[in-house]
Amino acid sequence: MELFPAMPLDEWQDTKATLHRFAQVIGKIRLAAGVRRNHWWGVPFQLTGRGTTTRPMGQVDGNPIFTIDFDFVGHRLIVTTVDGGAASFPLYGQSVASFHRDVMGALASLNVRVDMDIPRPFDLPDSGRPFAQDTEHAAYDPVQATRYWRILSQVNLVLEEFAAGYSGKVSPVNHFWHTFDIACTRFSDRVIDHPPEVDPVTREAYSREVISSGFWFGDDAFAEPAFYSYTAPEPEGLDSETLVPPTARWIAQRGSHLAILRYDDARAQTDPRAAVLAFYESAYQAGARRAGWDIERLACPGGITDPKLRGKA
Repeated sequence: MELFPAMPLDEWQDTKATLHRFAQVIGKIRLAAGVRRNHWWGVPFQLTGRGTTTRPMGQVDGNPIFTIDFDFVGHRLIVTTVDGGAASFPLYGQSVASFHRDVMGALASLNVRVDMDIPRPFDLPDSGRPFAQDTEHAAYDPVQATRYWRILSQVNLVLEEFAAGYSGKVSPVNHFWHTFDIACTRFSDRVIDHPPEVDPVTREAYSREVISSGFWFGDDAFAEPAFYSYTAPEPEGLDSETLVPPTARWIAQRGSHLAILRYDDARAQTDPRAAVLAFYESAYQAGARRAGWDIERLACPGGITDPKLRGKA
């Protein structure tokens, strides 16, 4: 299978918009029924062999233990419980409103009761419209949906490989349903004192100094897929640092800077995987140097922390 197949945003924009809202419906269920973890790690999805999963949730809120999976091979939404119960329905032919209705019906059939705090999209243009009323977004191209999952799976393993090189606190590789990207974040132990007006989501996500690496499929602000990295808070002079490969660059966004490697530029490299890993490493080194991290102490070559074992690897 081709590594990093073509995925122009304009070819699947309608499917992406619908899938993004499907994901937010399930994500808000995860938010309501899952165990809270630091930096919101309990909320995102992870990858499976056929799609994405919420991972098991429930129990602490009186619900049976249940899991919700997107199957992007069979194109179904699957709800299962720990006692063997299951309910599913097709992803195609659905509007957001009918998807929301069928999700809630599937949960009810398994005696799962979840109340979403805010049953509307988060940080999307139609954030004022309840999921139950959205009949506008109803596109689902199975071929594009499968390709989306396959690219996620490929990027997931590249990010896992990159994450292995750091011995400090590092997040799982998370697929974030609110922003529809996939990322892995390295943390220093430096506490960030945010101003009182900073919102609760940001306060928890960035309560420590971070360098985050990820990939997104494109959006209104950057209308093509790209690999990215950022350091938060951003140290002075970050955007003057050199990135590799030479096609990578810094762009200004929301008052700070993102390191960007366009997906198509990565695809054009002789070894796209190596190019993406080199990009992530160059962006990390830039942020870590500028922020004063102990790069050598935090390094974990080959995913091994013990120096004696490292020499035998």
